[in-house]
Amino acid sequence: MRKQKGFSLIELLIVVAIILIIAAIAIPNLLRARMAANESSAVASIRTITTAEITYQSAYPTTGYAAALANLGGASPCTIAPATACLIDSVLSLNGNPAGSGKSGYSFTSGVGAVAGGVNVGYTVKGVPLSINQTGIRAFCAEEDAVIRVDPLGVCSNTEAGIQAFNPLNQ
Repeated sequence: MRKQKGFSLIELLIVVAIILIIAAIAIPNLLRARMAANESSAVASIRTITTAEITYQSAYPTTGYAAALANLGGASPCTIAPATACLIDSVLSLNGNPAGSGKSGYSFTSGVGAVAGGVNVGYTVKGVPLSINQTGIRAFCAEEDAVIRVDPLGVCSNTEAGIQAFNPLNQ
């Protein structure tokens, strides 16, 4: 009888089956971990925008809060001007340009809240997943009270009254 060299077909199929079982367990956990990381990045971005809004309001008291994210930062390299304060990076300030782009799987928008005497005395900011259940599940929003709120459905609101309806993020 001669000596067998190499692996049999059955042995190779068993190894492939074991690899597929391990992959079936690991890939969903990897995707959940990625969504959790995207959500964490989105909360940090909302905090950054909120801090930048407060700084902008202090630096430009006759304007108040910034009307849009582009006012908080500008294209790289940023140059301070009345329309751009260079308080946040260009990836965050030019979010959505080109369309469909974002930061860490989230799209951020900002807007003017209440206006009194021609001064923006309020603002809104929200971060929503680019693709719900793929890049993130929850949406995050804030206004001038600087409390980050969470919408478990991934939508959030553009209005100050609408933001108040969501629960604060447990920190």
